[in-house]
Order: sequence, then structure tokens, then C-alpha cells
Amino acid sequence: VGKRAEITQALINFLENNLELPIIIQDERLTTSQAKNILLEADVSREGRKKVIDKMAAALILQSYLDQQ
Repeated sequence: VGKRAEITQALINFLENNLELPIIIQDERLTTSQAKNILLEADVSREGRKKVIDKMAAALILQSYLDQQ
């Protein structure tokens, strides 16, 4: 487990211990590359991809979560 994963797990633990809300962990690895591939297939320009790639990745993360419910 890398340093980033340790920091993330510490934050998750903190939130679980201090909030009375369910904490749901969603894997977001590869979503940026998936978003890039989708945008390339849609023939979106490089500048256009820069503007929307994070939004597209977020949509993929949300869709993945919804698919699991």
C-alpha cells in the first residue's frame, strides 16, 4: 500500500468515526483514461477534452456506483 492509499484510508477512518453518515468507497482508478477514450471515440478536440475530461471521469465514477446499487 502506497503513501497516498494510507492517507486516503486515514481520512476514511476519520470520517467513519466522526460522522453519522455511511461512507461508501468507490474505486476511481482508470476513470480518467476511460473518459479520454470515450472523448477520443466521439472525436472531441484536444481543447474540448481538456474542458470536460474531469466531468466525464466524475460521471463514470457516479455511474459505477449506481450500477452497484
